[in-house]
Amino acid sequence: MAISRAQLMKELVPGLNALFGLEYQRYPEEHKEIFTIENSERSFEEETKVSGFGPAPVKPEGQATHYDDAQETYTARYTHETISIGFAITEEAFEDNLYDSLSKRYTKALARSMAHTKQVKGAAILNNSFDNTFPGGDGVSLCNTQHPLVMGGAYNLNTPSTPSDLNETSLEAAATTIALWLDDRGLLIAAKPRKLIIPAALVFTATRTLRSQYRPGTADNDVNALYTNGTIPEGWSVNHWITNPKAWWILTDVPNGLKMFTRVPLQTKDDPDFDTGNLRFKARERFSFGWSDPLGVYGAAGT
Repeated sequence: MAISRAQLMKELVPGLNALFGLEYQRYPEEHKEIFTIENSERSFEEETKVSGFGPAPVKPEGQATHYDDAQETYTARYTHETISIGFAITEEAFEDNLYDSLSKRYTKALARSMAHTKQVKGAAILNNSFDNTFPGGDGVSLCNTQHPLVMGGAYNLNTPSTPSDLNETSLEAAATTIALWLDDRGLLIAAKPRKLIIPAALVFTATRTLRSQYRPGTADNDVNALYTNGTIPEGWSVNHWITNPKAWWILTDVPNGLKMFTRVPLQTKDDPDFDTGNLRFKARERFSFGWSDPLGVYGAAGT
């Protein structure tokens, strides 16, 4: 289909004061607050987790040294997807001097459409993070109490065993849990909270909880330990594409957590169609979102 003069009759009539509907403001690229972004030159990317060694045992006098094994545990794969959208205008619309206004106006609309889809794809990693039908490389969902250990058994949980809403108590419990995380072989990893990711519905709760010098919602004169200790040093970031108004996540300083790979950055092209004379415009981008190490994030679905 091509945009024809019949669809733009008002623009051909003298006296039209304004066109509206395409100039809405849009939110910035909020995925950049969540994902580490890297470039890719392949059709997909893989990242493999390896285990180190367990605690060094005491060596009795005269006995042999204990030799431990290191091994690969699981592989996370990032498969790139292509998003694309375009429009065309008829040769007649071009002849009637609609080309300049249409190309400028709808090229902006293409960018808005592409940006929206990218944000939906990025937020889907968090929206699906509690659902085991969306497993990662280790076979379970991103936020789970049963991440498997290479030596058998369950991993550190990166979600509360009982769903909890965002408040002072739940954030303190999350920070304590993160501080006690172990690697696959049982060694402390000294993980720390970094940034809180929330939906728009929790902005005011996050403000009161993290920025109050005294404990929020109480008559006590106790200091707010989260604020005083700088427990979440980068504060919070809102993602407007999160679908659960009660869910929240804490990004940690553990590397290789949530990632985005850019295979082809946003491109726009235009060309004429020989048979019809229509002018065609297209936007295209190729990328992937995912996660490698689940300890890059702690999440709670809310109650």
